[in-house]
Amino acid sequence: MSLFPGWRAAFRIARRDAVRAKGRSALVVAMIALPVLGVTAADLTYRSALPTVAEDLTADLGAADARYTYQGMGPVRLEQMPDGLIWQTPEGSPEPPPEDERKPVDVPATFPEGSRHLTEQSAPASVTTRHGIADTQITELDVADPLSRGRVELTDGAYPRARNEMAATEAFLDASGLSIGDRVTVRGPEQVYTLTGAVERPAELKDESLFALPGAVIAPWQKAADRDAGGDEEILPPQASDLKWLVKGPSGAGVTWQDVLAANEKGVVVRARQVTLNPPPDSEVPMAAQMRGWETNDREMTAAALTVAAMAVLEIVLLAGPAFAVGARRSRRQLGLVGSCGGTRSQVRAVVLAGGAVLGGVGAVVGVAAGFGLTALFRPVIEDFTGRRFGELTVQPWEILGIAVLGLVTGVLAALAPAIVAGRQSVLESLTGRRGSRRSSRVLPIVGSVALAGGVALAVYGGVSGSTELVAGGSVLAELGVLGCIPVIVGFLGRLGRRLPLTPRIALRDAARNRGRTAPAVAAVMAAVAGSVAIATYTASGTAEQAYDHQPNLTPGTAALMTFDDAEQADLPRARASVEQNYPVTGAPAGLGRVWAGSDCSVYYEEENGCGTLEIVKPTGKAHSCPLKGKGAKELALRISADEHKRLMNSPACIDENYTTIVFGNGENKIVIGDAALLTSYVKLDDPAAAKALAAGTPVLLNSAYAKNGEVTLKATHIYNKRDKKNRALHPGKARTTTDRLKVYIAPDSYAATPGIRMVMPQQAADRLGLHSEEMGSIYTLGREPTDAERQATDAAMEQAGNGTYVWTSNAAEQRDDAAVLLILALFAGVVTLGAAAITTGLSKADAEADLTTLSAVGAPPGVRRSLSGFQCLVVALTGVLLGTLAGIVPAVALRLTDLRAALADMRADPMQSAYTPIVMPWETIALLALVVPVLAGLLAAALTSSRQKLARRAG
Repeated sequence: MSLFPGWRAAFRIARRDAVRAKGRSALVVAMIALPVLGVTAADLTYRSALPTVAEDLTADLGAADARYTYQGMGPVRLEQMPDGLIWQTPEGSPEPPPEDERKPVDVPATFPEGSRHLTEQSAPASVTTRHGIADTQITELDVADPLSRGRVELTDGAYPRARNEMAATEAFLDASGLSIGDRVTVRGPEQVYTLTGAVERPAELKDESLFALPGAVIAPWQKAADRDAGGDEEILPPQASDLKWLVKGPSGAGVTWQDVLAANEKGVVVRARQVTLNPPPDSEVPMAAQMRGWETNDREMTAAALTVAAMAVLEIVLLAGPAFAVGARRSRRQLGLVGSCGGTRSQVRAVVLAGGAVLGGVGAVVGVAAGFGLTALFRPVIEDFTGRRFGELTVQPWEILGIAVLGLVTGVLAALAPAIVAGRQSVLESLTGRRGSRRSSRVLPIVGSVALAGGVALAVYGGVSGSTELVAGGSVLAELGVLGCIPVIVGFLGRLGRRLPLTPRIALRDAARNRGRTAPAVAAVMAAVAGSVAIATYTASGTAEQAYDHQPNLTPGTAALMTFDDAEQADLPRARASVEQNYPVTGAPAGLGRVWAGSDCSVYYEEENGCGTLEIVKPTGKAHSCPLKGKGAKELALRISADEHKRLMNSPACIDENYTTIVFGNGENKIVIGDAALLTSYVKLDDPAAAKALAAGTPVLLNSAYAKNGEVTLKATHIYNKRDKKNRALHPGKARTTTDRLKVYIAPDSYAATPGIRMVMPQQAADRLGLHSEEMGSIYTLGREPTDAERQATDAAMEQAGNGTYVWTSNAAEQRDDAAVLLILALFAGVVTLGAAAITTGLSKADAEADLTTLSAVGAPPGVRRSLSGFQCLVVALTGVLLGTLAGIVPAVALRLTDLRAALADMRADPMQSAYTPIVMPWETIALLALVVPVLAGLLAAALTSSRQKLARRAG
């Protein structure tokens, strides 16, 4: 038999066998098609969502040929790259003149002759909504003009045609609760506009913005700014540098590179469609020589993608291999007939391999077709998720072909081991149906153990040395080592069932006896769980590190209502009422005041040289110095533990050295005016002695490092500028500096880390020292975090109180998205576990019909079939999950060692930096995988198994 006819016969036999065993064939096709479907859909989505250069230009320019942007530097020559995204002044160019001396540039004069243009200018704004007020961006652009097509598209209603009309993006309408026909007020100029249409930006579907005609918004702002200059609030329009021009060149000519160079001579940067799509040679680009060597290196990304692809192929092979093995076993009589008719062992192997090729090819075709269909079906959902419209479904033929070939090769690889086993069987064993006995390999577990130990050592060394490549390679090697040990582990399971009831004992022994079927499924579960556990462990560890290093801006559970620079601008009673009515406030508010000397620099910032200062002078000496600063700090930081390092960082001597929390009061002194209510509500210092000291006029010092012998040194410089007529009248005379020694009540060291406050001064002490003070706001205790609706309602109410106040809450709960990540990982691993366990259970049922018939013949009740299927599924799922958890810890620990190495390097450079790098196990995720998923798999398998025994024809 020649080669080609032999393979043709093998494929014919494989095709007929696949049609005859429809259930098993469908199972294998599904296992191969599902990953192919996922990769195909991912490739199509990625290629379609990743805009081409032409699509990116359309999103940026619309239907125009170019966008001209004046950089505001005057008629100064610039250099740019052809794409218009990178520009600079030429080397050796003189500094541009001061802004008030720069000559204006006539940008339209740089356009090609015969072109037309649109102007575009944007400004951040605060507008009214149905719920209250919201911050957004208003763009002045004639969106009805054909030049805007592709950049802004109308989805409902009509384009704005008058100066009192606007269009809103659909995202803005959803967030604001407004609809077409409603009116919106721009705060500041208090101009009212009617929403005439809903639009979308195809490249930014989640953009919440408004569009108006040129001159409809910014010009009224300028008039309002000129009219209200020096009043309660100045509303400044955008600067001229924000102005852009969308240019349509002469018919058929567009904007050329020579036009771009001419505009560069006048200080204008151009992004031209024609030039970007067909860039000039580097010899014509003055800036090209400086940009060489800026190419990005995607080596690590490519290595990661190849690793993921390899592990995906491995997992498919592990899942599909047992199906082919069972298929070959079920067809052993047919294979024996091939041998009895003169077929060689290679031809028997060819029949099994042809089955893999047939089913792999069908799975590849089905997967690719389903990938195209699902991508097209869910395209709107994908576009909404990515926030960008696809220009078209972008198909890379070679990539799709490669994905299909991958499915085909995977089917052949999955059939390789069963083909080798089938070729080794004798014709007599195949015809009689005897399985024979074959001792498990003694070499494979040894090789697996060596690979496991070597992989762990390599991953740990990679983590210590900071090589992510070694971490990845060692982790894969360790996982492959566990794979080699799985047959021995599965064989050991059979010994655990000696004292168990009937069905779990049979399930364990069946798993041990049929290692060729059980081990790959356990390995597939292990591979999926290992990846999920690794990522979950690394994520949970990073979250714990962030929580450890977190610096709150306020005391947790509090909210601060503050005024702007000048408290006279705000109506504090009305602002307080808005907070108390809308926020989940508990208890009465605590007053908060600021104190300063001379003229306040935070108000008279235009004359900073004529402002006073107020500071607490820190005593000198070792007791008052931070040990993490100066000589010996590096050695100390590397010697102590992470907890001791944090204790030092929060100590009175070090707390002010590196922490950048919000500062109450004036300047950096962190001195506030307050009473006992501030101590209990914000500082959380419930001390009658401290309250008594404040009532007696004695300040409470939270940071003992600033005190010596129970006193602090307060240095005040009384300097007044010309604008500060009020305070200057209260304190006439020349500038002077006063230094006072104040008796203070010193709080325990644990209160030194109170955010934003170093010392609480009673009002009588400030008056006694001749300092200025005024009410700054209030501190509230919250029962919970306010919702978005409560925040919006509060902002709207505070707007009515004079717009001179603002409120913020603690940022202690800003890392909440990790829980969703861990849940997604657990669900992914759970689905794979259920699938692998279900596949193995189905194969076990098909492979053990004779045993089930025997059980029924000896009087076993019908429920045994259900319970046996459930325990078989439970054995595979539980074993794979436990092994996967152990395997997943290896890369997680190695990556955390890499992070530790980087943290230690940062600590050597700055001893104030923490090197805390914990390894935190995600016990919730592990519990879900190790307990819930296996039990669920067993219950589902038992529930979906029929308890009735089919009548079987007696053999022979």
